[in-house]
Amino acid sequence: MSQQVSEKILVVDDEPLICDLLYDSLSVKGYKVVKASNGQEALDILQRNAIAGVVTDVKMPKMNGTVLLKRIKELFPSIPVVVITAYGTVKGAVEVMKQGAADYILKPFSVASLHQVIEKSICDSRDEGKPSGEIITADPQMLQILETVDIVATSKASIFIQGESGTGKELIARAIHRHSNRCSEPFVAVNCAALPETLLESELFGYEQGSFTGAIARRIGKFELAHRGTLLLDEIVEMAPPLQVKLLRVLQEDEIDRIGSNAPIKVDIRIIATTNRDIGEEIEKGRFRNDLFYRLCVVPLTIPPLRDRKGDITLLVNHFLGRFSRQIGKPSLSVSGEAMHALEMYAWPGNVRELENVVERAVMLCRGSILSTQDFFPHNPSVEPADPVRRLVGTSLYDVEKHLIMSTLEKVNGNKTRAAEILGITSRTIRNKLRQYTVEQCSEKECEN
Repeated sequence: MSQQVSEKILVVDDEPLICDLLYDSLSVKGYKVVKASNGQEALDILQRNAIAGVVTDVKMPKMNGTVLLKRIKELFPSIPVVVITAYGTVKGAVEVMKQGAADYILKPFSVASLHQVIEKSICDSRDEGKPSGEIITADPQMLQILETVDIVATSKASIFIQGESGTGKELIARAIHRHSNRCSEPFVAVNCAALPETLLESELFGYEQGSFTGAIARRIGKFELAHRGTLLLDEIVEMAPPLQVKLLRVLQEDEIDRIGSNAPIKVDIRIIATTNRDIGEEIEKGRFRNDLFYRLCVVPLTIPPLRDRKGDITLLVNHFLGRFSRQIGKPSLSVSGEAMHALEMYAWPGNVRELENVVERAVMLCRGSILSTQDFFPHNPSVEPADPVRRLVGTSLYDVEKHLIMSTLEKVNGNKTRAAEILGITSRTIRNKLRQYTVEQCSEKECEN
C-alpha cells in the first residue's frame, strides 16, 4: 500500500552509516525522512513535527532505544515504533513488544524486510488507529457483552468475535486481555487479511536464518511474542486452508514450529479470533474448517452494528466531539438538534469507525460553535433529518420491501451476505426473495408475449 507523501519517518541511530542507509532506503519509497542520533534528539523532533512512524536502534548514548520507546508511548501513543536490534532473542523481542513497539527488526536486515515492517506498522496505525480502550455504550446488548467479557476474561478459553467492520471487535478483544490475569503480558494482533499466505505463515510462526531466500536472520513469530499473553487473529476467515490446518495443530498441541526448524516450541497463549463475515456461510461453502471453528469458538460474541444501537449515537458523538476538540485546541462545540437527528437516522454502514471519522472531520472544518447537518454530511445532500418513512406513504409494503432489498444489493455490489447483514435478515431470505422476483419478471415477459 502506498503511503501519503506528507508522512514523515523519524530514524534514530547513533551510527551515521546506518542512519544514512535507512534514510536512503525509506526516501526511495516516498517517505520524508528525519534523522536523529539519540533518544533525546528524537523527542525534540517529535515535539516539533508530525511524525507517522519511528524506527530506532536500541543501543545509543544519552537515551537508549528502550527508554525512547517508553517515552514515545507516554507522550505520543498513536505513533508506531519499530525497534532495530542486533540481539535476536525471544526475550528481547517480547520485551519491546510488551513496552508497545509496533514491531522489531533484527540486524542484519534486508531493505525489503525493512520496508515491509515499516509500511505494515504505519498502515495498521493509520487504518485501525490505536484503540483507546474505552467502550462507550448504554445499549443493553453491548452491556450484556461487557458482562460476559468480565466473566470469561480470567479463563484461557478461546473467544470468537463476530461483527461488521468498525463495530469495535478489537476494542472488545483488548478489554478481555486487560481484565485477564495475562494483562501484564503481551497483547499481539495479526490481521490475517493483510498478508498473503506465505508471509502470514512466517508472521505467525517465525523462521530460522537461511530457511528460504531472503531469510538472512532469525525471525520470532507472533505466537512466540504472545507467549503467556493474548494473540488476536483479526479477520481469521481470510486465512488460507493450509494455514488453518497448521493453526488447528497449534491449538491441539500448544506448540509451534518455526519455518526451517525441526524443534517444536511450546506456547501458552489465549487466542481471540474475529471476523466480519457470516461464519456459518463460510463453513458451509468449505472456506473455513468446521473443526477449527469449534476450537476457536469456546465463547462466541456477536457485536451489534451501530444501526441496531441507535441510543449510543448521541453518547459516541459527544465523546468524539470532546476528544477531537481537545486534540486540536478548539473551544467547546455542540451539535444542533437537527444535525443530531440526522446522525441518528443515518444507517452508518461503516459503524462506529465511520461515525468517529465523520465527527473528526466536522470538528476540524467547522467554522462555528454549533455543528450543523452540513458540517457532518457536506457531500451527501440526501441525508435528511426528516423521517424517511413519510416518503413511502402510499406504496405497498411488498413494493417497499422489494425496493429496499434491490437497492441494498446494488449498494454493496451484489454481495448477498453483506446485504443480509445490513437488512438484518439471513442470506437464505435474500436468495428466496430474489428467486421470487425473478419468477415475477419471467411471468411479466410471458404476458407481454
